[in-house]
Amino acid sequence: MAKTSPSSESIKAFRGSFLDCVADPFYVSQAESIRFIPDGLLVLKDGKVEAFGDFSTISGKYSGVPITDYSGFLITPGFIDTHIHYPQTEMIAAYGEQLLDWLNKYTFPTERQFQDKSYAQRIASFFLDELVKNGTTTALVFAAVFPESVDAFFEEAERRNLRMIAGKVMMNRNAPEYLLDTAKSSYEDSKRLIKKWHKKGRLLYAVTPRFAITSTDEQLQLAGKLLQEFPDVYMHTHLSENKDEVAFVKKLFPDSQDYLAVYEKAGLAGSRSIFAHGIYLSDSEFERLSKANCACAFCPTSNLFLGSGLFNLAKAKSTTTPVKVGLGTDVGGGTSFSLLQTANEAYKVAQLQRQKLSSFKALFLATLGGAKALSLEDKIGNFDVGKEADFVVLNPLATPLLKLRNKELSPAKSTLEQVSDQLFALFILGDSQVVHATHVMGTLAYTKNG
Repeated sequence: MAKTSPSSESIKAFRGSFLDCVADPFYVSQAESIRFIPDGLLVLKDGKVEAFGDFSTISGKYSGVPITDYSGFLITPGFIDTHIHYPQTEMIAAYGEQLLDWLNKYTFPTERQFQDKSYAQRIASFFLDELVKNGTTTALVFAAVFPESVDAFFEEAERRNLRMIAGKVMMNRNAPEYLLDTAKSSYEDSKRLIKKWHKKGRLLYAVTPRFAITSTDEQLQLAGKLLQEFPDVYMHTHLSENKDEVAFVKKLFPDSQDYLAVYEKAGLAGSRSIFAHGIYLSDSEFERLSKANCACAFCPTSNLFLGSGLFNLAKAKSTTTPVKVGLGTDVGGGTSFSLLQTANEAYKVAQLQRQKLSSFKALFLATLGGAKALSLEDKIGNFDVGKEADFVVLNPLATPLLKLRNKELSPAKSTLEQVSDQLFALFILGDSQVVHATHVMGTLAYTKNG
């Protein structure tokens, strides 16, 4: 696995078939939202997009620039995972439980090991390599309750020059004693970690109460205090994932009208707040999430694996209560690091509710939609000039089945409709096998041949 460094780079260029989103296809037409350049050139300077367009139009201006030729491949922005737990990497595919029992039986004992920084570092390294191998270049990540787990994660992410968001879990009740912090210690530890890591290179911090069940009112209020003191950090937690969870929250917080209100009272619902799951939201909660400009992470592989339920994507992406939405793998409740496979399951969750998720809408959720959910659309999510050049090179003919399904047609010779069909096949049939290469700030971070 190639490692990148944040050192300055000279101008470089990449040729291939490029596909990205320039607007939200849930709200505007395909013509207005999708950009497809069958034979394009992406020119980078110091890891950012310097120029982008048809090869025949702009290549003459950069005749002396070395070009990496990815002709025959489909190049998209790097994938963005809006909800994942790195300490759960080794317990992926744990059998037989729904959320609350699964946490007690598998998750909490596994996370105990992350007090050991060297252990946390080893898992963080494996985790980040898996992300990059699957074309994911940005993620919003839960660490463990131990500050050592955050330091280990950020050190590994910094070494790879990845744009990552993470935070120390805050939890001071309803979990094993060996995993509990206190309201005060969680505040102090988080504050120190924010000062150490937030905006260091490409790294960003998220205040991370696990969920309402594992935090007292005092701890949630102190999480809100951190957001007031550091208004450009994120807030990352879980919301309405499981029916038993929702009932337990109601019992623990009888004075709150619903689950979201618990977070609202603590000042945790804002434009930089990302709530994972959101399966059992009321109309009122959708309205308030929309008004506060919050985001939801749609985690279909996890929601199906844990038997949690079906996220109402059509409601979240409605014109009446629009909520920012990104895709989340939610490893280890989720069953794949691949956002292609996550989109596969998202399509099925939509189908079960007689909703449709097109290939271009799925691409939006995995790229620009995820960037918008994380308030990073000015930095990542498409190939606009000035943005950071994280991208993934996909092979639509990577397997014998895909060659048959996609008729061995090169993207360079495809129409937009044909690319839409090829992309849909990649979402349904693809995983890390179809990732030919991943670039981080223009630098090769992974190649299937390397």
